[in-house]
Amino acid sequence: MDPHKASLASSFWLVLTIFLTISLHGVNTSSEVHHVTPHVGPLVEKDQRRTLFDTEYGEISSIDIKGGYRAPFYHLQFFTLEPNSVFLPVLLHADMVFYYYGVIKITLVSGSGRVTWTVENGGTRRSDLREGDLFKLNEGSVFYINSNLEEDRKKLRIYAMFANTDDTTYDPSIGAYSRINQLVNGFDMKIIQAAFKVPEDLIEAITNKTETPAIVHANSEEHKTLWELEASVLNDFLGIPSNGKKGKTYNIFDKDPDFKNCHGWSLAVTKKKLKSLKGTNIGFLMVNLTTGSMLGPHWNPTAREIVVVLEGEGMVRVVCASSNNTESKKEECTNMRFRVKEGDVFVVPRFHPMAQMSFNNDSLVFLGFSTAAKENYPQFLAGKRSVLGALDRQILATSFGVSNTTIDQLFASQDDSIIFGCVSCAEEEERMMEEEERKREEEKERRREEEEEEEEQEREQERARREEEAKREEEHPRRQQEKRERRREEEEDRREHKKGKEEEEEEEGERERGGGVRPHRRGDKGRSREEGGAEWEQEEARRQQEQRERRREQEGDEVEDKGNRSSF
Repeated sequence: MDPHKASLASSFWLVLTIFLTISLHGVNTSSEVHHVTPHVGPLVEKDQRRTLFDTEYGEISSIDIKGGYRAPFYHLQFFTLEPNSVFLPVLLHADMVFYYYGVIKITLVSGSGRVTWTVENGGTRRSDLREGDLFKLNEGSVFYINSNLEEDRKKLRIYAMFANTDDTTYDPSIGAYSRINQLVNGFDMKIIQAAFKVPEDLIEAITNKTETPAIVHANSEEHKTLWELEASVLNDFLGIPSNGKKGKTYNIFDKDPDFKNCHGWSLAVTKKKLKSLKGTNIGFLMVNLTTGSMLGPHWNPTAREIVVVLEGEGMVRVVCASSNNTESKKEECTNMRFRVKEGDVFVVPRFHPMAQMSFNNDSLVFLGFSTAAKENYPQFLAGKRSVLGALDRQILATSFGVSNTTIDQLFASQDDSIIFGCVSCAEEEERMMEEEERKREEEKERRREEEEEEEEQEREQERARREEEAKREEEHPRRQQEKRERRREEEEDRREHKKGKEEEEEEEGERERGGGVRPHRRGDKGRSREEGGAEWEQEEARRQQEQRERRREQEGDEVEDKGNRSSF
């Protein structure tokens, strides 16, 4: 076969194999990541996670949580891979720090896998994963994860947080990572064909390929083929040479705890311990509390703390550090206490004193991602490293309003602990939480009853107003009818009066013309005129009185009409 044709055929099957078996995680298929409203509140329970992918071979869920009113929100993802599965390659959009949690119980160590990623200077690195590994991948790198097939068939679990700094910011509009095939398919077929120098039918086969899930099963033959073709895939297709080097890992179980006693232990991982954390604002911590114990009251001066509960249940107490004189009222700062369980995530803002407690019948294990642009040194209230213990005793006594002796007694039994025995502390916190919740419910019910009572009063007032309006509407036609009747009577009286007067004047004229009519005597005529004048004056007075009464009624009607119009 012609060498050029052989090369084309080899390239054809290589690229086709890549796209048919290694379809990459895409932006469009993870649209639920975009334009997400961060969770409001300090606690996100496990069942409140947002599912990104869910297949028979694994699942990925996520949360977005804020660390305070002015704080940015932080994006966390939770990977679960069934044995012998592959999370297909993705292009990272932000630095990613993850913890490999191999099994359900942290006291067991089983389950395994491998992460493979590209590096800036060319080539790839890979690292075998085991429980307790802490890892950081840089933005811009391409990576994928394989879970091994173990005899006990333990699932591979990874908890990841994506950096949110000025230099590397998680952007929800594009998500945490994207598929390579989406980038390829975004170009015209002619451009892709010219770039890869392959036949047109190959490009059509690739671009018309049905979307593959982000997590797929790798049977034994495919798994072996995947390892063998890894170098040629990245070199021929992505232009990235594989040098087969293994990356360095940091395993927390290989390190001694920073503090340990019979009540538990704690470990913090900073940039000094893990060099790859440099350039990010993410640190790491892990705390293991035995039954009936407490991580003492403390706060972070430069970091927010995002915590994931790995095992057990417990109580968290967070104290508001506000002086209550802030201008912004958009977010009220209040003391909080809440119960946490495996899979829950909670956040504590900087300068907020906190304490975590385990119940008498269960331990509490949690890991935390701390966010700080510089080193963070937690400050404790109690113990030899107590912030209060470093202050002048007289000043402390004055601050608390007690004697120096009382302050001396307060610090008399302090040791170098930061984890303390605290029997029934979690139970008491839970009781107070339930009591507060009961009071809030009672207050809520009281306010609801008051609102219902106010609404009922408003309804009664509205009914009374409508009834009054109805009465006025009924009364108005009657008054108008009476008014019209009075006017008709008055008009009839005027007409009769006018008619009577005309008749009198006519009779008087006839008398004066006299024809055979007996003339009146002078005295009688004078009396008749006087009597007629008196009657006329009485009639005139009566008419004037009626006119005054009508004007008063009209004025009253006008006032009533104005009131009716204003009520409508």
